[in-house]
Amino acid sequence: MAETTAELAQYETDGNIATIRFNRPDKMNAFSDEMVIALQELLRCADIDDDIHAIILTGNGRCYTSGADVRQRQLRTAEEFKRLGGPQAPNANAGELLTKSINWKPIISAAHGYVLGLGIGILLQSDLIVCEEGTKIQVTEIPRGLDGAKYWGMLHWRGAGAFANEVTLTGRMFTAEEALAHNLIDRVAPKGQHLEVAKDLARQVNKNPPLSIRGAVRTRRWYMDQFIREVITMNAPYKYHLTEDFKEAARAFVEKRPPAPFKGR
Repeated sequence: MAETTAELAQYETDGNIATIRFNRPDKMNAFSDEMVIALQELLRCADIDDDIHAIILTGNGRCYTSGADVRQRQLRTAEEFKRLGGPQAPNANAGELLTKSINWKPIISAAHGYVLGLGIGILLQSDLIVCEEGTKIQVTEIPRGLDGAKYWGMLHWRGAGAFANEVTLTGRMFTAEEALAHNLIDRVAPKGQHLEVAKDLARQVNKNPPLSIRGAVRTRRWYMDQFIREVITMNAPYKYHLTEDFKEAARAFVEKRPPAPFKGR
């Protein structure tokens, strides 16, 4: 049975703040096509609600998100990849969740546990970022044989410099504390306090005139989006999702084994 929007993501309000929770805790909030579509609906609800001035994204269960749903998105057949143009359905592009806004309300990510792969994109697109202490972050696209340049671009755009180069090329995990030290996030919250710290940040933002805030948000996201689109365009011709290395890495992940030696093809 297909999961419904209410099952995939939860929506609640607290004054002028809307909180959207990723809700696939049994899958570590892995993003399926259906979950992306559910989030599109809820983000639009918050975006067009005149009473909402700030939006918080967070995850239920053990983590913010473990990234893309490998079983759905990365084990498709070559024919499916070619038909869809990539691992995701055409109407389920997670990279556009925050850039299809109408009213450009500020979005704050409140992360904990793990932020992996696709999740880094959503985290770094957010206008403000709070991570619980000890949160682990990783550009999983590199060890998975996919295009990690997009996330390098986001890390670089936020000012991470040489740190962006290191964590992208090595594919290693890094912590919330490292992210704060390299200007990638805004706050490190004590254990269990990431959502409350994010709400406090939202209340501070909401003390200002909403239209002035939205002008700054729109400008920031426009320049970020332009830069990231250039990075994506550079790598689009390579179609990493059709390579032998990607197929082996995805199978190894699902089968919980080390991948065979990669071949560069």
